[in-house]
Amino acid sequence: MRTPVALLLELGVILAALSMLGTLARRYTLSPIPLYLLTGLAVGEGGIAPVPAAGAFVETGAAIGVILLLLVLGLEFSLPEFAAGMRRHVPSALVDLLLNAAPGAVAGWLLGMDGIGILALAGATYISSSGIVARLLSDLHRLGNRETPSVLSVLVLEDCAMALYLPVLAVLASGGAWWQAALGVLAAAGAVLVAFTLSYRWGHHLGRLVAHPDAEQLLLRVLGLTLIVAALAELVHASAAVGAFLVGLTLTGETATRTRALFSPLRDLFAAVFFLAIGLSVDPGDLVAVLPAALALAAVTLVTKVVTGWYAASRDGVGRRGRRRAGTALVARGEFSLVIVGLVGTMHDTLGPLVTAYVFVLAIAGPLLTRLVGGPPRPSRQVADPRNGLPQG
Repeated sequence: MRTPVALLLELGVILAALSMLGTLARRYTLSPIPLYLLTGLAVGEGGIAPVPAAGAFVETGAAIGVILLLLVLGLEFSLPEFAAGMRRHVPSALVDLLLNAAPGAVAGWLLGMDGIGILALAGATYISSSGIVARLLSDLHRLGNRETPSVLSVLVLEDCAMALYLPVLAVLASGGAWWQAALGVLAAAGAVLVAFTLSYRWGHHLGRLVAHPDAEQLLLRVLGLTLIVAALAELVHASAAVGAFLVGLTLTGETATRTRALFSPLRDLFAAVFFLAIGLSVDPGDLVAVLPAALALAAVTLVTKVVTGWYAASRDGVGRRGRRRAGTALVARGEFSLVIVGLVGTMHDTLGPLVTAYVFVLAIAGPLLTRLVGGPPRPSRQVADPRNGLPQG
């Protein structure tokens, strides 16, 4: 089989450039995410150095990147404790919905959009980026912070809300009837409930199913299972990220420790591809006309997300500094907002460029603000694993 030379060359140059940018970012204790996004903008359609041969690989790698980010994040926590945290944060989810969907809905109304456009823009401003937030928490060594469980609870509850929202938007955008949308919501809600119940009651059997002394076998088993669960979750609009996160939560003990060590380098590789893909999806020429509106909307929803995180962390008794860290960690928007635009399609000429510009602004501003508010990253330290008493990085 002959491998296309252009594909190899473009991927090699891209990875080398990402490596240099990552080294530069870490030298100044910054997250490399904004630099990866800007690189994607530079090599995307309309950029200064397009890479057409690598586009298909980057798109596929981006999907895997989000899954691996959430899988490894789930390995850091125990399912019973996380389930209790989610129940405690139902009020936080309501505050999140009210504060962050409303600005998008108002903006859609002011821009003269119809009901579907207003609904789509409300969803785009509501949902944070699980992928960006997961990488930020790791980059800044905040996985052991007191506010982190509240941040993750908000993220997972948002993804669950998307499981109900996306079927409605998809049916309405395609001209379907209200009863079709209602059936989609019921199916998605039932699937999410079943997934959480199975993970909570019988997830402890999963570790025995995938455990193996050989590292290659463990990697293949966990990755295969994670991709299957992510695909099933995506099938019912419940987010592949939630499926991967649940797999991570259900792995315990030595299996979780070994899986975390095996998957961390793989996660970092595909996470970089994921951030690159967001930039690749943006044509700089489309951003100019809508940039003022996108900046105004970003400024409003940046504040509302900070308030959301502050409130969620306060429910866990976190101090003022931790509440600020929680709020800024939730600012970034990303993959789900772009999915929403894809569902609505070309129904609104303004919606696609506006949401794309909005996502790009907050995907860059969010990591920078998080780093600024939280102070420099702490050195990586060993913390106790709540599931088995073993140290973890």
